Amino acid sequence: MKTKYLIIALILASLLSLFIGVSNITPLDLLHFQSEETQIFLISRLPRLMAIILAGSGMSIAGLIMQQLSRNKFVSPTTAGTLDATRLGILVSMLLFANASTLEKMVVAFAFALGGNLLFMQILDRIKFKDAIFIPLVGLMFGNILSSITTFFAYRADVIQNMSAWLQGDFSMIMKGRYELLYISIPVLIIAYLYANRFTVAGMGEDFSKNLGLAYKRVVNIGLILVALITATVVLTVGMIPFLGLIIPNIVSIAKGDHLQKTLPHTALLGATFLLVCDILGRVLIYPYEISISLMVGVIGSGIFLYLLFRRKAYA
Repeated sequence: MKTKYLIIALILASLLSLFIGVSNITPLDLLHFQSEETQIFLISRLPRLMAIILAGSGMSIAGLIMQQLSRNKFVSPTTAGTLDATRLGILVSMLLFANASTLEKMVVAFAFALGGNLLFMQILDRIKFKDAIFIPLVGLMFGNILSSITTFFAYRADVIQNMSAWLQGDFSMIMKGRYELLYISIPVLIIAYLYANRFTVAGMGEDFSKNLGLAYKRVVNIGLILVALITATVVLTVGMIPFLGLIIPNIVSIAKGDHLQKTLPHTALLGATFLLVCDILGRVLIYPYEISISLMVGVIGSGIFLYLLFRRKAYA
């Protein structure tokens, strides 16, 4: 899995994504700046592409960090309750801060996502049998509890339909002015790369890290903050995208190993490319209608997840 091949695949998928849709747009149409096709390209197609790349790379890196810190290949924002905690935070912001701006809602969602991450890590510390399959099952149960709480209060407040929208990740409504919050992912990815070696050491355990002079708790907390920030921005902007942070880091790990600084660029590129391919498939399978990205990633991602489970069992 060479970087140049991933870059080429990302470029090809990006070009294909820009010219696929209900509105027929060709490269020649872009020569006329005032044409309707050019305006659609600038207002809808280009922002959608940027949102997909940022969300795909961000969620993949979030999963990579969580797997490294928890020392479990089946932990991700999907299987650790991070997405469900974020959705609970969005509900709280809707109920208590009805007139809050998108940035203020993101702060509340970030706080709940971080709290969910910290609580999940505390649960991991208290689990005696750290089986590779048992831990994500605990995370899924934890996430379902949070989801049930969210559904209960959403039903009581009669906003269940509004909350159901956050379950369906969808890029069809992404336009200029409605995705820029995702740019927060860029400095987060840079920080993740700068801390990559420390995350790698922290993944070897607390005692080992302290023997090397690493501030273990601080590094773990920084990692959880980065994961919470990425998750909050993606869920608030696009919605929930399952399995992405679970399968992409595992695929890269199989090919490139577990050194975070080496695998992080590959994870970001593969995550963005994979999400782009899923989005393109969602647009063409039932054209001119569109399948939501959460459904496409859920179907394909669950299949890959099952393969990873059977693969681990075969090599156990």
